[in-house]
Amino acid sequence: MLETGAATQAPGILAGKVAVVTGGTRGLGLAIATAFAANGASVVVASRTHAAAVGAAQLIDAHTGRSNAAFGVQADVGRRDAVDGLASAAVERHGRFDIWVNNAGVSAPYGPAGAIEPEAFESVTRTNVLGTYYGTFAALRHLVPRGVGRIINILGRGDRGPAPFLAPYGASKAWARAFTLATANEYRGTGVGVHAFNPGLMRTDFMTGSQAVAGFEARLRPLRVILRLIGTDPKVPARKAVWLASSATDGQTGLDIANFSRVGLLAHAVREGVGWLRGRGGPIEMAVTTVPPAGPIGRLAR
Repeated sequence: MLETGAATQAPGILAGKVAVVTGGTRGLGLAIATAFAANGASVVVASRTHAAAVGAAQLIDAHTGRSNAAFGVQADVGRRDAVDGLASAAVERHGRFDIWVNNAGVSAPYGPAGAIEPEAFESVTRTNVLGTYYGTFAALRHLVPRGVGRIINILGRGDRGPAPFLAPYGASKAWARAFTLATANEYRGTGVGVHAFNPGLMRTDFMTGSQAVAGFEARLRPLRVILRLIGTDPKVPARKAVWLASSATDGQTGLDIANFSRVGLLAHAVREGVGWLRGRGGPIEMAVTTVPPAGPIGRLAR
C-alpha cells in the first residue's frame, strides 16, 4: 500500500506542483526530476525497476534537502496498465498531479534498418511511441477535467527529418513530434499545455554507451569530438524543462522548443572549443558495443 500525503511545499517557481517523470532515474530524466524538485515540486519518478526508481528518489531528496521530495514507482511505459498504475500512484500519494513528462526512451543499435534485429525496432516502438502515447493519454484523462496542467514530450534526433542509421529512433521521435503538436491543437482551450521539447545532444550514458552493427563502429568515432563541442550536461536542458512546466507558459500550448537555437549552439561550440584548446577536456570517452547484423549490409559499411 502506498503511503499517502499531500504535495510538500518548498520555495521555487514550481512550489506545490506535482510532477511525474518517466525514465526519471538517470540522464535527462533524473536531471529534470531533480530540477523540478529543486524548484519546489513534488516528483514521482518512474523506472522499469523498483530499485532504480527508489534510488533516484533518494538522490533527489538528498540533493534538495527535502524529505519525500521524490517518490519512485516501478513502471514499464510500454505497457498501458503500468502507465495507468503510475498515474494512480501519483494521485494516491499526492491527490493529483499537475505535470507529466514523457521522457523514457531507448534506441536501437546504430546501423542500417535492414541489419537491425526486429526485436530492437519493437523495443524502440514500445518505449518511445507507445510510452509517449500511454503517458499522454493518462495525463489528459487526469488534467483535462481539472482544466490545468502540462504535458511535456521529449523529442530527439530525427524529429524533423530522416536520421540515417538511426531509423527506428529517428522515426519514433518524428512520430512523437507530430503526435504532440496534433494533440496540443486538439486540446487547445482546455487549460492543459501540451509541449514538445528537444533537449539537444547531451553527455549521458545514453550516448556514451552506444551499440553499433558490426562494420559501423567507425562511423561513431567522430561523435567523441561532437559530444565535446556541442554536447551539454543534462542539467542545461533540465532548466528549460522547468520553464516549460512553470507559470511562464500559462495559457500556451503546442510549443515546439529546442534547447539551443543555431546561434546558441554555435556559441556553445566555440566556448567548448576554446576550453579544449586551453587544455580543459578533450574527446568524450565512449564505449561502443558491437552486435552482429540481422540482415544484408552490402556496400554500406565501406
